[in-house]
Amino acid sequence: MMALVMSVTMMAEDRVLAAAKDQKPRSQEEIPASLSLSLSEAQDYAVKQNRTLKNASLAVQEAYAQRWQTIAAMLPQADGSYTYSNYCGYTAEMTMMGNKININMPNVGALGVTASIGINGQGVVGALLNNIAIDMKKIALEKSEDELRSSIMSSYVSVLALQSITNLLDSSLNNIQNLERITQNAVNAGAAEQTSADQIRVRVNTLKNNINTQKRNIELATNSLKVLLDVPVETELTLTDNIDHILSPERVLTLLATDFDIRNNLNYQQVAKSAELAKRNVHMASWAYGPTISLAYNYSNQQYYGEGGMRMTPPNTVQVRVAMPLWSSGKRAAGVIEKKIAYEEAKNTLSEMTDNLAIQYRQLCFNLTNAYETYINEKDNIEVSQRVFNSATEKFKWGAASNLELTNASNDLINAQSTYVNAMLTLINAQADLEEFLNK
Repeated sequence: MMALVMSVTMMAEDRVLAAAKDQKPRSQEEIPASLSLSLSEAQDYAVKQNRTLKNASLAVQEAYAQRWQTIAAMLPQADGSYTYSNYCGYTAEMTMMGNKININMPNVGALGVTASIGINGQGVVGALLNNIAIDMKKIALEKSEDELRSSIMSSYVSVLALQSITNLLDSSLNNIQNLERITQNAVNAGAAEQTSADQIRVRVNTLKNNINTQKRNIELATNSLKVLLDVPVETELTLTDNIDHILSPERVLTLLATDFDIRNNLNYQQVAKSAELAKRNVHMASWAYGPTISLAYNYSNQQYYGEGGMRMTPPNTVQVRVAMPLWSSGKRAAGVIEKKIAYEEAKNTLSEMTDNLAIQYRQLCFNLTNAYETYINEKDNIEVSQRVFNSATEKFKWGAASNLELTNASNDLINAQSTYVNAMLTLINAQADLEEFLNK
């Protein structure tokens, strides 16, 4: 009966379980003993605590650092050095016009400072590529956050739905147990047959089994929610929201009335940025034909410790260099062609996604509308089934209904409860899918 619930909770757990496996446990001071959270509070708490999102945020900072490295490579660079040389008393000999000249080689200390700057087109385009990389990291972070919020909503409502059904089953169980006692007293007084009491006892056991199953499912769904919240299983979790507030008609109608702006869709933004990146790569490949201009200044000062020595290195040197690529056997041309082909592929992908997203939006709206109508019908069905069951219980108490009528009413109520839970979860998933699609 709870296949859909199991599927929702397991998918929600799988989204973050892999990221949580290798993380170090937090200190005892950081672990809350209990939490009372509404749906929005649970989503905010998960966003704050989730380590997968923390890594995504760090990736954005990493992209900023990479951009600065690219920019800094085109800014002035300066290096300083000091070298001390000891020639261990060595005397150099030179022959000049048949005469030998001895030159002392004193110890020497050399101070050098080099400043340089180099600019080329590929470096400038590379800085622009880093800007696109930062935007893509930000989009990935926002998408991960939306997916986490959607998972929290599904898991949160799963727990509430199971708790609601368990409460209904408890109420039905109390009514059946009262009938069991009344019927058994009638059997003991000789006014009824034991078969009637046994049949009611079967219904009691059936309801008890269903309640126990629901309680185990509540535990599973709650643990899955704790995984998403990144809290230990020992933490006592209390959900303060109610289903009627989350599944309100106003929220559904407002969502369906929202205009679809494809530019707000995160998947579209990712593909659009990929296309822009591919275009910039064409420019970068083309700049392989461009020149590289560099300017360098070098200062050198030698200090001799002793007599002798020759100063042959000028203290100040300025160099201007222009390097132009001449021939690469077609390597640069092939690189430009490759990037142009990749750009065409990216544009085709973007165009295809634009068409697909329009179709997907219509389908998600249809799914939400259909899920909401089904939910309203099943909510009404469970109320009717509950009234029928209460009526059959009351009639059976006074002998106006048969055991078969009571059994049928009980079965109808259990089936209505199961269908109601499935309709509720289908609605919340359809709502979460459309909200994620619209980036709401």
